[in-house]
Amino acid sequence: MAESSYNSYFPSQVASDDEKLSQDYGMKVAKAIENEWFKRDRGVNRFSINQNNYHKLRLYARGEQSIQKYKDELSINGDLSYLNLDWKPVPIIPKFVDIVVNGIAERTYDIKAYSQDPFGVKQRTDYMQSIVDDMATKDISDFSLEQFGINIANTPSDQLPENQEELQLHMQLNYKQAIELAEEQAISTIFEQNRYELTKKRFYYDLTVLGMGCVKNSFTQSEGIVIDYVDPANIVYSYTESPYFDDIYYIGEIKNITINELKKQFPNLSNEDLNKITQQGNQDYNIYNKYNSKINNKDNNSVQVMYFNYKTYMNEVYKVKQTATGAEKIIKKSDAFNPPASEGLRFERIAKNIEVLYEGVYVPGSNILLDWKLCDNMLREKSDVNKVKMNYSLVAPRVYDGRVESLVSRITGFADMIQLTHLKIQQILSRMVPDGVYLDADGLAEVDLGNGTNYNPQEALNMFFQTGSIIGRSFTSEGDMNPGKVPIQEISNNAGTGKLSALISTYNYYMQMIRDATGLNEARDGSTPDKNALVGVQKLAAANSNTATRHILQSGLFLTAETAEKISLRISDVLEFSPTRNAFIQSIGVHNVGTLDELTELHLHDFGIFIELAPDEEEKQLLENNIQVAIAQNNIDLDDAIDIRQIKNVKLANQLLKFRRKKKQEKDQQIAQQNIQAQAQA
Repeated sequence: MAESSYNSYFPSQVASDDEKLSQDYGMKVAKAIENEWFKRDRGVNRFSINQNNYHKLRLYARGEQSIQKYKDELSINGDLSYLNLDWKPVPIIPKFVDIVVNGIAERTYDIKAYSQDPFGVKQRTDYMQSIVDDMATKDISDFSLEQFGINIANTPSDQLPENQEELQLHMQLNYKQAIELAEEQAISTIFEQNRYELTKKRFYYDLTVLGMGCVKNSFTQSEGIVIDYVDPANIVYSYTESPYFDDIYYIGEIKNITINELKKQFPNLSNEDLNKITQQGNQDYNIYNKYNSKINNKDNNSVQVMYFNYKTYMNEVYKVKQTATGAEKIIKKSDAFNPPASEGLRFERIAKNIEVLYEGVYVPGSNILLDWKLCDNMLREKSDVNKVKMNYSLVAPRVYDGRVESLVSRITGFADMIQLTHLKIQQILSRMVPDGVYLDADGLAEVDLGNGTNYNPQEALNMFFQTGSIIGRSFTSEGDMNPGKVPIQEISNNAGTGKLSALISTYNYYMQMIRDATGLNEARDGSTPDKNALVGVQKLAAANSNTATRHILQSGLFLTAETAEKISLRISDVLEFSPTRNAFIQSIGVHNVGTLDELTELHLHDFGIFIELAPDEEEKQLLENNIQVAIAQNNIDLDDAIDIRQIKNVKLANQLLKFRRKKKQEKDQQIAQQNIQAQAQA
């Protein structure tokens, strides 16, 4: 644990390796991050601003935004005593968020591993060359099998491609190395153990609401490879313009942990140290995490801790010494090793720079650095060992000048106007009264029913409401014009109908503005489909809506592919260096015993990881239309259609459809020729 006080500038990257390993250097890095994100004396508290913005967006996405702004809009000098309204926000935005998140989460995908190391490439090339050789010697192989019963081909004749096009299709669809299958199984098993499907739904929700998603991967001896969800509101990172954050040099995460958890992570802390951390860490608690502090601001058993990674470089220095026999001996040295330039010396210095990752633990609001060290398990690709990958994977598809834009942030203004319109509609409805009637009592006095019954106001109203008829007199008994000849007249109280219609039109206008701003039209959610519109038109509109939110889908797939790639590197490290190697192999082998042999050699290979996304409904429908046309014309069989539907890559499926159609035509022609020959012989 180190204590000190530093300014906001980061320490020099050209410092020596020994200096970078010192606690003093780690404290400088931690204080620089703190000053950049938390200090209010800099004029802008970036962390607090992010927390405020993300908290507001999440409330809008839940339909729970603050109603104070609406009260300020409708109140007169702050007085609301004459208003009796339901202030609960109209949950419009949650519907659009659910449409996007649930629609994207339903898209399935497969994680594919491609062996790109020299051994894997050679194995693939040799397999393809053996098929090419069998294709060239097919006639000789058939003759040898028929005449001598000796099979000299490597590939069965019924599985042998007939041309280069079929060979390419065979390599893409049917060829898969056992080591690639083992890698895919290992990655899928780790995803299942960490319940990655739940994590995926959470960061898709963040991408829609906040515009940013984050996932962390790590390795511990006790838990193995761990994949964690990270709240974007709790992360700090260096400035970048890249939506994939591939050029950041530091990243951190603020966590609220209990004292007993802190003691488990750092058992060397004394009781005095824990008391000091609790007191200093809670002094500025509300500055760092405003909304979580509403619950825990009086809890002295928890403290906020910043876990951060810092990327820099180190020098790998070696001493090359010539022995008396003329051989050369290489000895690893520190970067401070610098032999004098002398012709008589029989040794020299060679060095190279490699990226390294340091990890630290710091208590914000204090001068306490709990940990600072070189990362134990750094992620490096075998193809480029000089580069290192961060433990965090971030993506923000719409970032500019450090500002992140999301789908929800586009429409909060329109949601506010919808809420105000809803409140105005309530005001008008509360003041509207039903239609009534006007009854002229003097007009009734001149009416004689002729049956001795008195024509009083109550009798006139009963007759009017039951029959809709009334009795009146144009002249009085003296022969004068009767001004009350129509004793009952209806009173229309629809003065607010015009205002109500205008407000409903305004409501629909802002609803349409939300659809225009997000691209989520009526066809996407099926709320108001047009009965006169063709099915194809509806699907075309839904496809256009999917295009408007495709950046969210692609960002989520990037996070999944990035995480899978890092998991692949960690699997290789576990199998090569970790003492838990055998337990790890057995945990994966439980799901697939056939991969046990390949797993033991998994770390010797280098894999390329990519995502094969299942086609959406429109792509499936286009492919299905092609299949149905081919079946109707008897160009393919039912077995061919089943095989084609199982291929998730639409491009490959269409290629297979064309190939099977061509094969079916050739087969039909052969059958027709055989029938002609049989008829001729008969």
